[in-house]
Amino acid sequence: MGMPVLVEARGPAPFDAVFNWLRFVDGLFSTYKDESQISRINRGELEPSRAHPLVRDVLERCEELREETSGYFDARATSPHWLDPSGLVKGWAVDRAAAILDEARVAEFAISAGGDMRLRGTWRVGIQHPHERDKIAAALEVTDLAIATSGEYARGTHVYDPHTGQPPTGVLSVTIAGPELATADAYATAAFAMGMAGPDWTARLDGYEAMTILTGDVVVTSPGFRRLQSAAARAISSVG
Repeated sequence: MGMPVLVEARGPAPFDAVFNWLRFVDGLFSTYKDESQISRINRGELEPSRAHPLVRDVLERCEELREETSGYFDARATSPHWLDPSGLVKGWAVDRAAAILDEARVAEFAISAGGDMRLRGTWRVGIQHPHERDKIAAALEVTDLAIATSGEYARGTHVYDPHTGQPPTGVLSVTIAGPELATADAYATAAFAMGMAGPDWTARLDGYEAMTILTGDVVVTSPGFRRLQSAAARAISSVG
């Protein structure tokens, strides 16, 4: 998947099954592997309607999210002739990996894919500061939640406003927390692409909370996100 994936469980867990699933997903969706179904679609060798059912499911969800975000999340953002659903696939694959652990009755686990996380049980999580590598921007205490962050400090410029073709301005990072990592990741990408308009959009999300860091280290958080921060502060205080 082109990124580190870490799985931690508090107790025995079917780690081989989780990583076998992630390797299978990589084989289907990688834009770097010549024989993946996405690469074959991009070369015109495979019609999307004839692709693997899982590929069709992901592409259908990408289209739903494109409409929901007014085009700011788009699997064809870089080119109408180039399909890249990676922005959804990572979170989607991790959500299904979490389902494998749930089915195995693993009560507490954390899956991190490139820093985005799907958590079962209660965990304390730090959100990377967008330009100070040795600091965190926020500490959260979460239970049974997914957290995704979109920004440019790890991979450089890679998110563009699909309406202008330009990278967004005025925003450093967007973090979204909610029940599903695939959706949280897509929302974070879309809100980051919106630039300064992102906080107004995330304020209207149903079931997902947000923290946006704007240029000048101005932080905008939703009420639910602040509650996650307060829980972490209380936990840290009790330990101290």
